Amino acid sequence: MTCISAALCCYWFDASYDAAMEFGEKSLSRAKTPSATKASQGSSSEWYNANVSTSPHDEDVDSSTQISRAAKGTQAAGQQHERIQKIAADLFATRGYRAVGVAEIGDAVGLGRGALYYHISSKEELLFSIVVRYIEELVLSGKSAMETEPDPRKRIFLLSRLLIQCIFTNLPEMTVCFREADCLTGQRHRIVSDLHKAYQDLWSETLKEGEKKGLFRPLPNVAIKGILGMYFYSFLWLKPGGKQASNDIADVFAKMTLSIAEDKTAV
Repeated sequence: MTCISAALCCYWFDASYDAAMEFGEKSLSRAKTPSATKASQGSSSEWYNANVSTSPHDEDVDSSTQISRAAKGTQAAGQQHERIQKIAADLFATRGYRAVGVAEIGDAVGLGRGALYYHISSKEELLFSIVVRYIEELVLSGKSAMETEPDPRKRIFLLSRLLIQCIFTNLPEMTVCFREADCLTGQRHRIVSDLHKAYQDLWSETLKEGEKKGLFRPLPNVAIKGILGMYFYSFLWLKPGGKQASNDIADVFAKMTLSIAEDKTAV
C-alpha cells in the first residue's frame, strides 16, 4: 500500500483527478491478484517470525514453567526421602541397624538398589539423617523452653513434656536415636555426640539455675545423666495410645526429677 500511495501522490501533480483515480484502481486491482497476495503474506510472515514470534513474555512463561516443574520434582524427591526414612526407622527399631541390609530397605520401600541409592548415599548416611533430625528437634524445642519459661521448676515440667511427647509421637525414630546411634562412625558419630551433649546441657543449665536461686541442691554430672537416662530409655516400655497420656507420664518423671534436685539432705 505504501508504493501505491506514493504513485498516487506523484500522479496528482502531473495528471487530472480522473486519470489518477483510474491509475489507483488499476494498481489496487494488481495488488489483489493471487501472486501479489501470496508475496504479501510471505513478506508479513517473515517479518512476524523475525520480530514478533519470540517475545520476552514467552521466555518468561517458559522459565516459570521450568521453575515450577523443578520445584515439583524437588518436592517429590523430598517426600520420597521422608518415606524412606520412615520405613528404614521401622526396620532399624524392629530388627536393629546391623541386621538390616540395603536390599531389605529397598524391598520395603519398593525401589531397586539403583533407585534407592538415588535418594541415599549409604545405609549409614540414612541412619545419620534419622538420628540428627530428631535430636536436633529436641535441641530446638529445649532452647525454646529455655527462652519462654524463666522458672527452673516449671521449665523441668516443660522439658519433660516436650521430650516424652517427642518419643510418643516418633517412637521408631526415637528408638533408633537412643539405641542405634553408636553404630555411626567418624564425623557422623561426633556430630551426634555433640547434639546429645547440647541437649543434656539444656537440662544441666536449668538445674544449675535452680541451684543458684536456692531451689535445688548441687547435682553431679552423673546424676543428670541418670535423670536423662530415665527419659531416654522409656522407649523400651512406652506405648502410644495406651492408658496413660504422654503428659501424665512426663509429669511423673518431672516430679521425680524435682524430688532428686530439691532433696538437700541427699549427698
